[in-house]
Amino acid sequence: MSKSKIKPVTAAGGIVWRYPKNSSEPEVLMIFRNGYWDLPKGKLEKGETIEMCAVREVSEEVGSGIPSIIYKIGTSYHEYTEKGKKKIRGKTTHWYSMIFTQEEALIPEEKEGIEEVKWVRLGKAIELAGFENLKNVLKTFQK
Repeated sequence: MSKSKIKPVTAAGGIVWRYPKNSSEPEVLMIFRNGYWDLPKGKLEKGETIEMCAVREVSEEVGSGIPSIIYKIGTSYHEYTEKGKKKIRGKTTHWYSMIFTQEEALIPEEKEGIEEVKWVRLGKAIELAGFENLKNVLKTFQK
């Protein structure tokens, strides 16, 4: 399909991480949605910067306070078709390394179909990630 028939979508999200006690391997925050382990992310809203979108989406999807951005990891791209629509979307997602500055009670955003939120060791997160582009983002973060 030609690129002119693909509607561009901009999104942002985060790899929220922490070091558990007595471990040199970080844990990252993952969400379980639509049968896949994923990272918190979502579409840019009108009037938002990419950074604002990333922290808002993480906060909403995991039921937390506002995470702090440490640095930009990079971008990923994938194409998809929304349910019931024929137009193909080309989504570019901007990814950020993030931390919480205090302990957070995590609550999945059920209205977005998120069933579970949990901390996962980075190596395991790469295995669990339900999409190849997420595995690549996690591997970039790992470096």
